Amino acid sequence: MNYKIFSGSSCEDFAKDIAKLCGTKLGKIERKQFSCGENYIRFDETFRGEEIFLIQTGRTEFMNDDLIELLLMIDAAKKSFAEKIHVIIPYFPYSRQDKIHAPREGISAKLFADLIERAGADHVITLHFHAEQIQGFFSCPTDNLNPRKLFVDYLKNKNIKNGVVVSPDAGGAKSAKQYANDLGVPLVIMHKQRPEHNVSEVTHVIGEVEGKTPIIIDDMIDTAGSVCAAKQALLSKGANEDVYLCATHAVFSGDARKKLSQANFKEIVCTDSLPVPNPPTNYKVLSVTPLLAEVTKNIAEHKSVSGLYF
Repeated sequence: MNYKIFSGSSCEDFAKDIAKLCGTKLGKIERKQFSCGENYIRFDETFRGEEIFLIQTGRTEFMNDDLIELLLMIDAAKKSFAEKIHVIIPYFPYSRQDKIHAPREGISAKLFADLIERAGADHVITLHFHAEQIQGFFSCPTDNLNPRKLFVDYLKNKNIKNGVVVSPDAGGAKSAKQYANDLGVPLVIMHKQRPEHNVSEVTHVIGEVEGKTPIIIDDMIDTAGSVCAAKQALLSKGANEDVYLCATHAVFSGDARKKLSQANFKEIVCTDSLPVPNPPTNYKVLSVTPLLAEVTKNIAEHKSVSGLYF
């Protein structure tokens, strides 16, 4: 099966690694910005009648630019007679805006799902949506890949004594329970409230943590306020000081790096779903490029992908 892989400006090195694992090279694409601020996209090679994969993630502080560039890539590919357009978005921006929390809000995740489809995407591949129901925002086939196997294998090799998996909020309890089952350790759930955006307060710790080594599991770390507050709440309940923090997406906005370094986690383990310049202390990266490369090859060869991540 002939197929080509192209990258947006957000993750070219990441996409090169995927292409290499697929036994090919990135396709050539011209990207530039006019003086007025408009973006320009042109593919420098033909793919008429072929399947193509477009790779673009959402970078901290550049998510709007990355989304616009992705839409332009999809539109240009559609108008260049691509047979099928597969869009790989390791980190899907606006995924936390998945429902109405207060009067007169929009549902931005649904808006961008609609725009991606309207631009011409036939299939979307992403990594660990903030909420699984976001898959329902798309009418086209959507693969929401789960990197849990990567984290579980890594954590098992650490041989953590008296471990306990911690969900920092009730919304992540289902995912944390799967980690706890795979690791064979108890589950603890924390309850938090948000008095305002990007501010959280831990109010309850449900489960036994005294003398335990906590492994906090979350889908993303943004400002790091929630996870740092979670660590302090766990220590106040008698947990061991060696607290592990695992999250799929390292958004790290604002002063998150400073907070995380000062919090002195034993390890902060994230994937490379988006680039992280100047990472905090004790930062470890698990690469999802092998997973995405296998998924890309299987899709191009019309094989199942579910066994790669379920």
